[in-house]
Amino acid sequence: MSIRERLSGNEASAIAMKQINPDVVAAFPITPSTEIPQYFSTFVSNGQVDTEFIAVESEHSAMSSCIGAEAAGARAMTATSSNGLSYMWEMLYIASGSRLPIVLSLVNRAVSGPLNIHNDHSDAMGVRDAGWIMLFSENNQEAYDNLIMAHQIAENSNVMLPLMVCQDGFITSHSIENIELIEDDKVKEFVGTYKPEHYLLNPNEQIAVGPMDLQAYLFEHKYQQAEAMRNAKKVILDVADKFEKMTGRKYGFFEEYKLDDAEIAIVCMNSTAGTTKAVVDDLRAKGIKAGLLKLRVYRPFPVEEISKALSHLKAVAILDKTDSVNAAGGPLFEDVTSALYTQNVHIPAVNYVYGIGGRDTTTKDISKVFEDLQAIVADNSKIDNPYRYLGVRI
Repeated sequence: MSIRERLSGNEASAIAMKQINPDVVAAFPITPSTEIPQYFSTFVSNGQVDTEFIAVESEHSAMSSCIGAEAAGARAMTATSSNGLSYMWEMLYIASGSRLPIVLSLVNRAVSGPLNIHNDHSDAMGVRDAGWIMLFSENNQEAYDNLIMAHQIAENSNVMLPLMVCQDGFITSHSIENIELIEDDKVKEFVGTYKPEHYLLNPNEQIAVGPMDLQAYLFEHKYQQAEAMRNAKKVILDVADKFEKMTGRKYGFFEEYKLDDAEIAIVCMNSTAGTTKAVVDDLRAKGIKAGLLKLRVYRPFPVEEISKALSHLKAVAILDKTDSVNAAGGPLFEDVTSALYTQNVHIPAVNYVYGIGGRDTTTKDISKVFEDLQAIVADNSKIDNPYRYLGVRI
């Protein structure tokens, strides 16, 4: 019997961590993720968990502490946002390259400068190729559920990669929503006990973690890391299937919202999906065949599955809540169009950079995107400018 609650996304994430009861949590506060370690520290003080909580002096130290703990054989977690994630940048690569399944709760926020504490995806997209599995969350429920599934994915012997669960700063992290929590004993059974095969404190096996790795071996080790990311696709679905059996909540690589018979559609991530669903419903009521593909799993990127899901469309818009500043579109647009091309799927595609620095994205904005898609279909002509901005004052 699930437990119905009303929680913010940050509190829901902290409760997930409490139920997981990791061996080590190391964290440094940064808006808007500060509440996660703050809530969790009260669980430590109250004796509700037996976690070793390390209040460090920086985010670099937070990830370094997680790396040391995980390498020693402990289950480690942390949380951060924005420049905090940027400060971890060096250690993110060390965590993934050392095959340490650390779990990080990332509350997405614009990376400075100029200074901005509100939501966009520049922090996550800045580390999209750091070798971390990346799950995105539309709402508080998904942030909670993704964290409950995270360790089962990351710690799988065929994966052994770190994982970050993303949610939109303030939009979901501080907004209170209805949520269904899982009973503590069920979470404990689902997550299980971390039993690494190789770890520094194993008295029966002497190993080194992070040694010099030159021309003779680094290429092969990086290939193994890439293979592990490919292996993660099956593991993610297996864990999701197990999670559905426990909760009734179904998760895949993405959610297809009224997409099966759609002629035009939007691809986006996180909370914008909720706004898009409202617009899709309105357009459907008017007889317009609109749809949505909400991406949940960004790394590993589900190339074949996304291409198949979008292949029947007459036009698609890919929304990026960050700008790559490369004059060639945002990162999600690049990944989706690359996937379509390699799978020999050729449909008109247009990119919209939106919501930078927490700029509101309304149903009116999303409706404008669908109007543009309708015009593209009606004109049946080449798109003159595929790289566009939504809601910016020019």
